[in-house]
Amino acid sequence: MGATSGKDIARRGFLVGSAAIAGGVAFGTYALNQPIDNPLKQGLQPGEASMNAWVKISAQDGITIITPHVDQGQGAVSAQAMLVAEEMDLEMGQFQTSFGLPSAAYWNTSFARDAVPFLSRDMGPLAQSGRASTAQLLKALGAQLTGSSTSMSDSFDKLRMAGAVARETLKLAASRRLNVPVRTLGTQAGAVVLADGSQIPYAELAEEAAGLEPVQVKQLRESSQWRLIGKPQQRLDMLAKSTGRQNYGIDVVQEGMLHAAVRTNPRRFAGVTRFDDTAARAMRGVLDVVPVTHGMAVVADNSWRAFKAAEAIEIEWDQADYPAEQAEHWQRLEDSFTPRHLDFTWTNQGDVEAAFAQAPSADGAQVIEAEYRAPYVAHAPLEPLNATVQVNDDGSATAWAGHQLPRFAQQKIGQVLGISAEKVTFHNQYMGGSFGHRFEFEVLTQAAQIAANFPGRPVKLTFSREEDFLHDLPRQPSMAQLRGTVQAGKITSYDLDIASPSAMESQVGRIGFPYPIPDVQLAQGAWSQPYGRIDNFRVRTYRTPSMAPISSWRSVGAATSGFFADCAFDELAHAAGLDPMQARIDACEHAPYRRVLEAVRELSGWDEAPMGPGRGRGVAFVECFGVPVAEVVEVSSIGGGIKIDKVYVACDVGPVIDPVNFEGQVKGGVVWGLGHAMNCEITYSDAMAQQTNFHQHAGMRLYQCPDVEVRAVDNGSAVHGIGEPPVPPAAPALANAIFAATGLRLREMPFHHHVSFV
Repeated sequence: MGATSGKDIARRGFLVGSAAIAGGVAFGTYALNQPIDNPLKQGLQPGEASMNAWVKISAQDGITIITPHVDQGQGAVSAQAMLVAEEMDLEMGQFQTSFGLPSAAYWNTSFARDAVPFLSRDMGPLAQSGRASTAQLLKALGAQLTGSSTSMSDSFDKLRMAGAVARETLKLAASRRLNVPVRTLGTQAGAVVLADGSQIPYAELAEEAAGLEPVQVKQLRESSQWRLIGKPQQRLDMLAKSTGRQNYGIDVVQEGMLHAAVRTNPRRFAGVTRFDDTAARAMRGVLDVVPVTHGMAVVADNSWRAFKAAEAIEIEWDQADYPAEQAEHWQRLEDSFTPRHLDFTWTNQGDVEAAFAQAPSADGAQVIEAEYRAPYVAHAPLEPLNATVQVNDDGSATAWAGHQLPRFAQQKIGQVLGISAEKVTFHNQYMGGSFGHRFEFEVLTQAAQIAANFPGRPVKLTFSREEDFLHDLPRQPSMAQLRGTVQAGKITSYDLDIASPSAMESQVGRIGFPYPIPDVQLAQGAWSQPYGRIDNFRVRTYRTPSMAPISSWRSVGAATSGFFADCAFDELAHAAGLDPMQARIDACEHAPYRRVLEAVRELSGWDEAPMGPGRGRGVAFVECFGVPVAEVVEVSSIGGGIKIDKVYVACDVGPVIDPVNFEGQVKGGVVWGLGHAMNCEITYSDAMAQQTNFHQHAGMRLYQCPDVEVRAVDNGSAVHGIGEPPVPPAAPALANAIFAATGLRLREMPFHHHVSFV
């Protein structure tokens, strides 16, 4: 595939590929435009009302707000509930929340924004058409998902509208009861307010509201009227989490529950050659040993006994179909930089080949070349994978687990049990972290396989920490090659080639879809760099044939490609003798992004006096999921190691829903990005991951955490999410700061291979 424009992608690749992904099904326009039934209408009891898929009111149980985007620790429940409460005139805590049951009504309207091969800042007709087509496909698939930092952008309008519709319908119910005009009624703190100041609580109007058609609302409140949005809030789960009372999937308890543990082939997706379970069956509390896909499972009367018995099974494992040793993985990446593996040319401005050809004879020109690497990295959430499944006597099934794709979870469990997805009741749970880990299905399908042996009994499968590490599907390993030229204090060309296996191809394939189009995630964080003022600028990606199976990791492609792209720019800027901050601002063609860089420049005091010997600061700028983020890291080289002193962050997410949670998410993303850049990698030997617990895959320690200052820059853009965008700039900003302090260029993560941290 040669150099082509984004428009050519859309015509020849994306739009055709979308049909292939959908399995060739042609969805009629009429069907796609039809509203999806409100799932809360099913099973309503007398005295209960539901005006839409997000609000349920009961005379007995009060108000329930459905928050279908699952909470992985990012505060999604509170933020979603706040949007409904804003328009419904509820106070925080005046209601209960529920993830609800999976439903096509909760399809993600925003995922299409970054799933298409167009820059997020491209608002042209072809880009908008591509997003609209993808959105229709997602609706047809009923794609309820939490990911890509889309929870707030998906929820912002529709959940506020849900609250407004509920409010106006309740006012209509009150007007019918009292025989007064609706215009004379107001709402406040969960009640309809009459002209004389008296109030009728919403719950008391449920019966009348149940008999009404929901009132259609044409306009939402202006931001000047907001009571909750944009104001500091205490998260709804704060007390429970602070006191240890928050329940997660791992805390599920059901009457008569059994416990299971698995031993699965550490060579991913390979099988069992031979096993001997004699010792395991003889151990206390063990009820049975049963086969599961790729391994064996023990069922016992508690999880610890299940773990110990699983360890006692003697198993001979089959071989994997990917390279056995880590060096072979790196070699396969290096071998991918060939025309045969070219996935796409994402940016091709000017003529980089001519610039390189002219460089040797150009007065004062320099050619800069460098290679960068980023390893496999585990997800490693604090809560290991778990799922509870019960096969019911009537042939249906019930499951309890935290998952980012609940409707696909139903399908996968149903496939294992030979029943339709509609016969699987799935209760989503709070997650103790995910970072993309709970996009996968293995723990669900194995739990279903085990539960099929114990009909009528709930079976909880819990992965041990070691099993969780060994069977993680990690972040993609990647490699990049830079060629660039500088002359007369100017970057004259920037050519970045990136090789990586496709996480999207690997992940989507496990769901059951092909991925025949160029993978935009391979280039995220690189082609989205707004450096249009560089005369010759090219970014190409090369799709490495599949190696060890991989999956989406927090910030997906930008986690690696953003590191490559920004470090490459920093090398060119220094070679040209430019100030790194000013060079980025001068090269940036997009005014809103320049304002983000200017904000971090001011926040960090970049132009103040030099930092002095042994100290340095580095800047990085990466756009991720439509959010431009600039970070400045300050470090000191002391006592034979690097100390991270301070981090400054500026970003534009549009309107900030909750300033407290926003700041926490930014700081958490920075610490996550820094810690993984410093310490973390997964390496393979004999086709098995060598790192099996946190001591071998350590994040940043508390004493190493820097102070982080955050500034939101509102350029008037649409609402975006912030869970992932702070991650990609952290690694390059740290690498650039270490160079400024020591003169050492770090081109490979994790950095601890080259420097020590104190």
